[in-house]
Amino acid sequence: MRSDTVKKGIERTPHRALLYATGIPKSQMNKPFIGVATSFTDIIPGHISMGELERFIEKGIHTRGGYPFFFGIPGICDGIAMGHKGMKYSLPSRELIADIIECIVEAHQFDGIVLLTNCDKITPGMLMAAARLDIPAIVLTAGPMLGGFYKGQRRNLTSDTFEAVGKFKKGLLTQEDLEGLEMCACPTAGSCQGMYTANTMACVTEALGMSLPGVAATPAVMSEKRRLAFETGFKIVELIKNKVNARKILTKEAFYNAITVDMALGGSTNTVLHIKAIANEAGVELPLEVFDEISRKTPHIVNIIPSGEHYMEDLYRAGGIPAVLKRLKDKLYSNPTVSGMDIKEIAKKAEIFDENVIRSLKNAYHKEGGIAVLKGNLAPDGAIVKQTAVSEKMLKFEGIARCFDSEEDAMKAILEGKIQKGDVIIIRYEGPAGGPGMREMLSPTSAITGMGLNEAVALITDGRFSGGTRGPCIGHVSPEAAKGGPIAAVKNGDKILIDIPKRKLELKITKEELNKRIKSLKPPKDKIKGGYLSKYRKMVSSADKGAIME
Repeated sequence: MRSDTVKKGIERTPHRALLYATGIPKSQMNKPFIGVATSFTDIIPGHISMGELERFIEKGIHTRGGYPFFFGIPGICDGIAMGHKGMKYSLPSRELIADIIECIVEAHQFDGIVLLTNCDKITPGMLMAAARLDIPAIVLTAGPMLGGFYKGQRRNLTSDTFEAVGKFKKGLLTQEDLEGLEMCACPTAGSCQGMYTANTMACVTEALGMSLPGVAATPAVMSEKRRLAFETGFKIVELIKNKVNARKILTKEAFYNAITVDMALGGSTNTVLHIKAIANEAGVELPLEVFDEISRKTPHIVNIIPSGEHYMEDLYRAGGIPAVLKRLKDKLYSNPTVSGMDIKEIAKKAEIFDENVIRSLKNAYHKEGGIAVLKGNLAPDGAIVKQTAVSEKMLKFEGIARCFDSEEDAMKAILEGKIQKGDVIIIRYEGPAGGPGMREMLSPTSAITGMGLNEAVALITDGRFSGGTRGPCIGHVSPEAAKGGPIAAVKNGDKILIDIPKRKLELKITKEELNKRIKSLKPPKDKIKGGYLSKYRKMVSSADKGAIME
């Protein structure tokens, strides 16, 4: 075992002394040492239930004959970090999480690892570490939140708080209702109720084969989640004994399966960044174009908020990800999973309990999947849009550029009513290096929707969007403004063409004029002095590469 490195031999006498200081009985020293990376914290609703799940993971590990060692991993709540300086730290935290797990696992030579996670950057960061370390690994996502209720209607975070700000500014909500909604929108532990980034990544993790069947959609407050935690702890010991390392599961076929499920779900655009980053760690080449190719041939069959009316709890009751796999079985590649079953075997055994929540391929919500990759002179290396969250009338749109060099400036203009129908809001210098940190733009997109402009205004940014965003919002524009990308050369009053069906994003000026503008660009002022973000900015790649550290 790997752990023999720290516990076997005369020269390891001091190492054993330190291990005994932790309280481990001598009788347990020959068992597999298993690291349990937990992102339990009091500040993230999706993580506050993890203390209990830790107990059940521990029981499972002991029952199957392993010995667990728990260690903490930092987490950021994107919702709380949204709309201010804090969001600059969210995406960069993904790299820290992967690095921390690598450090702890290698320093202590664990035989395998359980990854207890839930929210946006934490799940991909942990998967990146699993792929990098290539030891037996299994993931437990803590589960989604249940919907809230206010005045007889089911409520959720995005529609009823972020979008409520715009409605209140428009005079469509009273102060009493605004306060009522903020009290009930998030009623339980769990990741936010829709197909936002946290839940999309949980579904992607299960589709990759890195978590047990049913884990992704099972709500955080269900007793079933505790049983899954026990089985996760039990299973990691089997993975170690059978020498099933992470890269035996994280194959090219696994990534294609995960992207297929992602497209069928209409998931968050952030998954493009994360899936590419995980694949990079696994040594799997995954060009940006693959996402678009798979999306074009994968119908959108599950329509969960923000684009649809269903909630994650509805997907759970309809059969969860195994039921989605059943619908997609003919589009999936055979591939092993941590359960010991092939992904196609899971699909075959699954049952579908609600034909409307998980529709047939012939009765899909949309003929194509959730994400489209756009290219053109405004985004030569690509841009991303969640096409299933765009109304049919806005799939092709030509408008007038309104340029802002920060999210704050754009948000101020939106709330002051300075954005008009036909405008294309440009938010730049918010990319991976330019932000730095590639902030999510949920506050401005939600304000636009709340003010009733999501079918009259488009937004384009070199930053990114929350999974809660809906409407013609195009992100990940590459190259970014800070690297001299064409988005930096857009001027107020320029005409911009968005054509999602034809995958075009065009600035309507001549090639000569665009080149002239790019040559005359002046480097932006340095926004960050010192600290982690300064290091991150120097090393981070562009969005089309997954914003990985190079």
